[in-house]
Amino acid sequence: MKYSIGTKKDYHETMVKIYRLMDKGEDKLSPSELKQLAAMTVAAERYEDEVLQLQPRKEPSTIAEAVELKMFEEKLSQATLADKLGVGKSKLSEILNGKRKPDVPFLKALYKILKIDAGFLLEHA
Repeated sequence: MKYSIGTKKDYHETMVKIYRLMDKGEDKLSPSELKQLAAMTVAAERYEDEVLQLQPRKEPSTIAEAVELKMFEEKLSQATLADKLGVGKSKLSEILNGKRKPDVPFLKALYKILKIDAGFLLEHA
């Protein structure tokens, strides 16, 4: 089933339909409703990415950028993040500003606390 969204009004109406179908519960949807839901969600994601540009403009390319993105997503200040990670505020600041290399305990904390991909951390350490 092909589904497309051309305007903000179409997007809004599509999102209302998606929420109504989701409220029913997946186990209560007919096969045709499941196909319709799948097509609408793909179209909504495409509209959000291409028109509304809700996707990040660029993927982080450094550990500092990844940490700053997580801070933004979770609405964390540097001081709060330092406390969560169990590091000093000055150490976090130095790492984010490129004045200090992250050490293994810091990388482990990023992985465990912020759920930053371990592969990314190892590649960029």
